[in-house]
Amino acid sequence: MINPRDVRSASDAKQLVEARKLNHVKVGLFDIDGVMRGKYMSKEKFFSALEHGFAFCDVVLGWDSQDQLYEKSGVKYTGWHTGYPDAPVKILPHTCRELPFEDNTLLFLCEFEAPTASICPRNILSRVLARADEMGVEAYAAFEYEFFLFNETPDSVRAKGYKNLDCFTPGFFGYSMLRNSTFAELYHELLDLAREMDFPIEGLHTETGPGVLEAAIGVDSAQAAADKAALFKTFTKVWAQRRQLMATFMAKWSNDYPGQSGHIHLSLRDKKTGHSLFYDRQQAMTMSRQQGHFIAGLQQLLPEFMAMYAPTINAYSRVVPGFWAPTHATWGCENRTTALRLIPGSEKSQRVEFRLGSADANPYLALAAALAAGLYGINEQLSPGEMLTGNAYEQELPPELKLPDNLGDATLGFRQSQVAREYFWDDFVEHFAATRDWEVQEFRKHITDWELARYFEII
Repeated sequence: MINPRDVRSASDAKQLVEARKLNHVKVGLFDIDGVMRGKYMSKEKFFSALEHGFAFCDVVLGWDSQDQLYEKSGVKYTGWHTGYPDAPVKILPHTCRELPFEDNTLLFLCEFEAPTASICPRNILSRVLARADEMGVEAYAAFEYEFFLFNETPDSVRAKGYKNLDCFTPGFFGYSMLRNSTFAELYHELLDLAREMDFPIEGLHTETGPGVLEAAIGVDSAQAAADKAALFKTFTKVWAQRRQLMATFMAKWSNDYPGQSGHIHLSLRDKKTGHSLFYDRQQAMTMSRQQGHFIAGLQQLLPEFMAMYAPTINAYSRVVPGFWAPTHATWGCENRTTALRLIPGSEKSQRVEFRLGSADANPYLALAAALAAGLYGINEQLSPGEMLTGNAYEQELPPELKLPDNLGDATLGFRQSQVAREYFWDDFVEHFAATRDWEVQEFRKHITDWELARYFEII
């Protein structure tokens, strides 16, 4: 019998479903916020959809993470004015995966087709990768995520109003052998899940904070890496909730602890030779000319693309000095205070770590933005600014390197970016910007605890 991860075609998928005598499979796709949406599909419907596609209500690209419609936000693609029709979707047979939680169940990823493709996150990444292909370049990536675990359930966190939550473990204990040995069975469950669903974790350890873990997903081609990152976030939450725990990828859930990042390791290879485009053993730090251009593109476009890396109101709470998140578009060699960390190594390991992204970012969009910026740097043969040494937080930096410190400013910069319109679709730029405006508008309707404590009595 064919292995799920060896499925490459509609014929392979049908063969596997028949061999397993399945009546249903699961299909899913990712919305603007990176939230997975999907359903069970009968065998008969699935076989038809493999050949002809199927329809999915386009509301999944027209509502926010709380299923609230993007009303009065400027979203033009869908809304009450269109009646929220079905949009064409195709199943991607090569994304077939086993679902360990469900006996003898398969999962297939999908993506929207035209005319909806121009605002579908997975297709935005595909568009950037098509540009790379035209340049004779193959892109590779690996995601790292920090996430907090709690001894809570979806019901208990709501009952508590998201306050006084019980963290999975106490105290600050980074890289703890005590913690990962005491809870070894739990760690192995997550490692096994990641292996079985083909988003293998090459490193898993405690981070600094109560109940916080960091997982490094193995490197892969860029599209596959984004699929793996999106599935990792979704099914880590599933795994936790099935054990009466909760995992959050919120960028910063507490004022007392550092925020949670979604770092991306990036490298390029020549399509013809397979050799690294970033490695040059004759140069300082073994950094090739192309890697310098790539870093320069990332650096120049960081402010313009900020909304794709930090897409929520909360994401900007972690972009403060001294909390392991960059505040300026800086780069350095093996420097974790800069936004871009050059990592010298062998031809295989030479890369750049993009350290700005928050854990709540949509993996497809964050990676699309980073690769588009780097490719732009190569095409324009840009030169990076001065490499920083020492603590970037304490240095006086040029004002043009300052990153937006709120979602409203970041969205404005993104909407005005001509490079974004060149590398993505105009439709996407307008749609995504409108969805971020919606986030800002929704936030402004609410009063924070900080405001109450500061102004209620005294002012």
